[in-house]
Amino acid sequence: MKNVFKIFQESIIQAVQQLVGNKLRSFLSLLGITIGIFCIIGVLSAVDSLEDNIRSSIEQLGDDILFVDKISWGEDPGANYFKYLRRPNVDHEDYEAMRERLRTAEQVGFQVGVGSRTVKWRNNSVSGPYLLTGTKELPSILKMELAKGRFFSPNEYRYGANKIIIGTDVAEELFGSIDPIGKTVKVSGRKMEVIGVFEKSGDSIVSINNYDEVLMVPYEFAKKIANLKSNSLFGSGSLMVKGREGIPLEEVQAELVGRMRAHRRLQPKEENNFSINQLSIISNLLDSFFGVLNILGFVIGGFAIFVGMFSVANIMFVSVKERTRIIGVKKALGAKRWIILSEFLIEAIILCIMGGLVGLILIGLILAILSRVIDFDLFLSINNIIFGISLSIVIGVLAGMIPALRASGMDPVDAMRS
Repeated sequence: MKNVFKIFQESIIQAVQQLVGNKLRSFLSLLGITIGIFCIIGVLSAVDSLEDNIRSSIEQLGDDILFVDKISWGEDPGANYFKYLRRPNVDHEDYEAMRERLRTAEQVGFQVGVGSRTVKWRNNSVSGPYLLTGTKELPSILKMELAKGRFFSPNEYRYGANKIIIGTDVAEELFGSIDPIGKTVKVSGRKMEVIGVFEKSGDSIVSINNYDEVLMVPYEFAKKIANLKSNSLFGSGSLMVKGREGIPLEEVQAELVGRMRAHRRLQPKEENNFSINQLSIISNLLDSFFGVLNILGFVIGGFAIFVGMFSVANIMFVSVKERTRIIGVKKALGAKRWIILSEFLIEAIILCIMGGLVGLILIGLILAILSRVIDFDLFLSINNIIFGISLSIVIGVLAGMIPALRASGMDPVDAMRS
């Protein structure tokens, strides 16, 4: 154990001497390792940050919600164009039927995207906010939060009152620092009272619950200003079913399919004219997507790593040549072959770890700067740090093995004469 520690100590000293004694050569040689680790771990960290952001947004809804839509989330609608074209949109009648008949559901809600609208207040106007409408269960199922104000009352839902809830970005553009609650705005020529402002969604790149640029009105009111029974291919009506606590989602789905088929009077041999979606479908698609991005990171960094490995091997060959006589003396004094082998192998590993650490430090600094500039949380995880160091060790072993074997196999007499 004492000999191993001594070999390790001497290898560190010799590695530092290589760096200090041949600064330019060492810099150029380790640059490949640094760039390779930087590329691979940089891409992995960016992908991890994006994946964490998207998955945390998805998980906010929970895993106990089923979505009944016209189109399946897991299929390409273009490849099944005519199948989906024949399907009716999910509508308010489906909602009413499921709300009355489903026994395994805790809540059933319905929403429809009406499209972009212009909202006006005095001389100010905002174009482009998306008009959303739905039933009273929507805020609870989709976990909507308000920064100020309130949601619609049961009577406002029922009778379609001229009330509206607006997104944070819409409120800031329309009212500035003025409190929007109680103010009267115009949407599609109708006067509406602002009763609430959605809580800001934050810095998420992709957010299911992003209502920053949304206008929300009661369903009965939306019927007065838009055609909610349009049967376009990409119908925006969606039915949401939240299962009762303790009941498996598969059981809720089985009942939902049966009730929907009965409501739409489908024959036993007819296929469903609706799709049941859940968040796991998106998660599976994300697994494939991020897997491709990770492979791309390895391909980009792999070339730099490959060049860096040969650069380090070159350093080690030069080091073996410069220390040939010393190797001969050590072997003449009784140094075992494995000691010489370990000495050069550890030296190569240490050189690669130094290059890898520089790459990791650069990644940490750049991610910290970018997080402030783009206002999005980018991070270097412990797993990626460990992976970067481990990869550096593997590169060190591969780069140093042949020079180390060459050094350990030298004849002591020939080595001292050279």
